[in-house]
Amino acid sequence: MASKESQFALPVDSEHKATVFHPFSLAAPHMRAFHLAWLSLFATFFSTFAIPPLLPIIREDLKLTDTDIGNAGIASFMGSIFSRLAMGTACDVFGPRIACATLSLLTVPIVFSACFISTPQSFIVLRFLIGFSLANFISNQFWMSSMFSGCVVGLANGVAAGWANVGAGATQLIMPLIFAFITSFNVPAFTAWRIAFVVPALFQAVTALMVLFYGQDLPDGNYKRRERSSTKPRESVFKVLLHGLSNYRGWVLGLTYGYCFGVELTVDNIIAQYFYDRFNLNMETAGAIAASFGVVNFFSRPAGGVISDEMGRRFGIRGRLWSLWIVQTVAGLLCILLGRVNTLGASILVICAFSVFVQAASGLTFGVVPFVSKRLESSDSTWLTLIGYCIHVIGSDIRDDREWWDGGRSGDPAAVVFRLKVLQETSISLMGVMMIVCSIPITFIYFPQWGGMFCGPSYDSDWVDEEYRLIE
Repeated sequence: MASKESQFALPVDSEHKATVFHPFSLAAPHMRAFHLAWLSLFATFFSTFAIPPLLPIIREDLKLTDTDIGNAGIASFMGSIFSRLAMGTACDVFGPRIACATLSLLTVPIVFSACFISTPQSFIVLRFLIGFSLANFISNQFWMSSMFSGCVVGLANGVAAGWANVGAGATQLIMPLIFAFITSFNVPAFTAWRIAFVVPALFQAVTALMVLFYGQDLPDGNYKRRERSSTKPRESVFKVLLHGLSNYRGWVLGLTYGYCFGVELTVDNIIAQYFYDRFNLNMETAGAIAASFGVVNFFSRPAGGVISDEMGRRFGIRGRLWSLWIVQTVAGLLCILLGRVNTLGASILVICAFSVFVQAASGLTFGVVPFVSKRLESSDSTWLTLIGYCIHVIGSDIRDDREWWDGGRSGDPAAVVFRLKVLQETSISLMGVMMIVCSIPITFIYFPQWGGMFCGPSYDSDWVDEEYRLIE
């Protein structure tokens, strides 16, 4: 065993998963997989959210209505819901490397096609198809759980997802700058925004190829090689899914995740246009402010993983649950405040504070996930993020409806979700209320061998039966 473990640059456990996490190391295979995972997901976030910061010029070119923009936002995440249903199984069957690279490469032509759309209908279809790429979040978290031991997996998951989510903020800043750079050569604005989409498409293609050629699924090799040498029988996909759906803790954490990560996605989709319209800013300034929300992911979501791991070491599962509930509740309060403040300076301060807490809550959520089921890591991640995206879809049509109050249109009756016919800032505050309400079920999570927020374990905590973790 000692000679086998000496092959790795980092200390490992009995499964050869790394027991330490060095984010600025490139040591193969653990840290190389980490960097490839977050960078490839960063590229898909960058591509998916490249449209919102350019909406002021895109809506003028394509003659988009508020209804078209709202439906396109819904479509982008409906696409991700469908793709995530398949991604967990794809990771189980083919491994996270092949699953991640294949999905990214398949969606690159869709990003390129943004150069050619000309109607509101094609705009909605484009956003629907680009949204498929965000299913790489599943492979990101699956890959980290395959490479890092339980003592650091919360941190690894938090940093990998947090650094990747920075892509949603970086694109808010970079795409307007690319647009401005292209127009500086006297290129018409309606042409410049189309050319700008070549950049995210190329970036996504390059990162996908890096994953394919330099990545490794597991500490001991790639999936096919591991499966040939393994004598352990694999459970059917149906049985795995049934076990995952029968665990109420997954449902509670899914609801919680829906109102932290789902809210984060909603804000990513509307915040640039919100500042552009409400405070009469130019596109570059609105994009820079919107970028501050996403860029905070660089440290805030990883901080959630760090807090979860530290609270787990000090207080066990009780510490993880309490810290998740507190951070999520504070995020809800800040979201309510964001919709209530009326000045630009105060709004910027609140959006920055809100971003820290709502993104940390996502990291804290995934600090609890590995304890729900040891052998269902991809199923748990898929289930949580699916609920998160469904929550986002429910709330994604947050827009300014002053026109409705003035007796204008009542909106598209064919929309698949309800629409809040209130001012956009009021909708944001109501979203904060829902965050607080939907964090309450965390108090009901209980593990007999570890306890819950208010009760200790009901039997010897040293007894941890793996079959219990699979299905109670």
